[in-house]
Amino acid sequence: MFLQLRAEVEDALADALTTLDLPAEDLGIEEPPEDVDAVLASSVAFRLAGEVGTAPPNVASDIADAIAADDLTYVSDVTTQGPYVNFLPSEAYFAETLQSVTESGFGRLPDRDTSVVVEHTSANPTGPVHVGRARNPIIGDAVARVLDYAGYDVDRHYYVNDAGRQIAVFTWAYETFDEDDLPEPERESPEYEMVRYYRKGNTVLEDGDPDEVEAAEAEVQSILQGLEDGDEETYERVAEVVDTVLGGMQNTLGRLPAEFDEFVKETKFMRNGDTDDLVDRLKGLDCAVYEEDAWQLDLPDFEKNLVFLRSDGTSLYTTRDLAHHEWKFDTYDRAVTVLGEDHKLQADQLAAALELLDNDTDQLRQVFYSWVNLPEGGMSTREGTGIDLDDLLDEAIDRAREEVESRLDDRTRGDLDEDDIDRIARQVGIGAVRYDIVSKQPTKGITFEWDRALDFEAQSAPYVQYVHARCCGILGDVETDIPDEPDLDPLSEPEERDLLRELARFPAVIEAAADDLTPHTVATYTRDLAETFNAFYRECPVLDADPETRAARLALVDGTRTTIANALDALGVEAPTSM
Repeated sequence: MFLQLRAEVEDALADALTTLDLPAEDLGIEEPPEDVDAVLASSVAFRLAGEVGTAPPNVASDIADAIAADDLTYVSDVTTQGPYVNFLPSEAYFAETLQSVTESGFGRLPDRDTSVVVEHTSANPTGPVHVGRARNPIIGDAVARVLDYAGYDVDRHYYVNDAGRQIAVFTWAYETFDEDDLPEPERESPEYEMVRYYRKGNTVLEDGDPDEVEAAEAEVQSILQGLEDGDEETYERVAEVVDTVLGGMQNTLGRLPAEFDEFVKETKFMRNGDTDDLVDRLKGLDCAVYEEDAWQLDLPDFEKNLVFLRSDGTSLYTTRDLAHHEWKFDTYDRAVTVLGEDHKLQADQLAAALELLDNDTDQLRQVFYSWVNLPEGGMSTREGTGIDLDDLLDEAIDRAREEVESRLDDRTRGDLDEDDIDRIARQVGIGAVRYDIVSKQPTKGITFEWDRALDFEAQSAPYVQYVHARCCGILGDVETDIPDEPDLDPLSEPEERDLLRELARFPAVIEAAADDLTPHTVATYTRDLAETFNAFYRECPVLDADPETRAARLALVDGTRTTIANALDALGVEAPTSM
């Protein structure tokens, strides 16, 4: 109901300003402080005071007087507090909120008839997924989920770098070395088995005999040239390596979970001719120059040129990515890319080149993130000294299991078997990792800390998950007692009304998170909702209340359960039914 109330406030405020012959372009609508008994407020009087020539409180009073609250559905009264115009909720607002929050799809917005492709992760298929890069699939999947909740038609893509030097080195190494020359894999999984070849190859190229290195470099260059020339055999050789590694990486990413609708290979745009066509168009641009044995774009506002073709006629990753983005623009209404902060210059140059090629770059939005660090130190795929995401998730599940078992009393333990405890440990452990990462603003670097992530009492995933489990426990076998049309009248306590206010905000939180591509705001909302529910739970008995109050409060608990489950789902975090 929050969205409906906001629309009503916008119309009423605009009409009032028009009546007063005042400009209505900026309504200044915002959420008031917690101590103000209003759902929305307007600071427009600040902006208009100079134009009107009187103090902001006087302007606010005139605006409030020009609004007929009796004609509104979701607003009961319009008041002022200093320079602010406050809009108080009506009984209809609370009643319709109580009714809507018990519906399973609460929080999902209507279909926008707009397609969006979200490209994320896109890590080079050279080995296991490492912790330092874990923020990309977690943020990317959460962005996709929030957009889906907001009514967009979302596809999730992984852009596969299968044409660069790293993959050529990997292919050469895989075809050169024997299994007997390699150490035992760290795990029995394809990417762990394959990465041994990649590491061995890099060691030889760095420290090997000069003649051996020269022969290896010639083979690596041959593979790169074969890809550029469209040689089918070379594609098949590279695909065997890439697809094997990707298969293992998908298993790890699926644990988060982060799943994809399509794996788009950059060689696609070499094989179908798009890259060659793009190179011809780039050469025709006024800013195209041939310098230092390479074709480049001398882009305005950039100190460094964008190289798009080497002297030997081979294209670069960015060249193929330009073709990739034009394909996305042709296929989807909008495109979102999740990138590490170290790719910002490349992304800015790519956007500038796309504009020069007459593309509408308003279709493109990018989400940049900083790294996830562990107290243990640095990470490196090539050297094999990093911490794999699988290791982090295993540790999370083990720690969660210890915490869950320590909190089980004899009664609860008797209701759960080992499979139940394993399930809860997985939900809590992986949820803790994912939530801790997605709940932070992406541009801020974070250090993952176990004590914080798994704290049942603090603002963490287990804290929110426990509220969902508590709601499930309260409802238990009494779900049939929840009325189809719950009565608002018994819900007059401040904690009950506060909870209804918080529940009503959820669709608006989804809308804003989708508009701004900020899933961390959904995580903030879940913490606020959990705190508000706990205050209600402390002050308002549910099962022991009189029949009418009991039925209304059960509906409120059911609405909280639904809202928390959907909010966590929008973040990709599971909602346990017991903990």
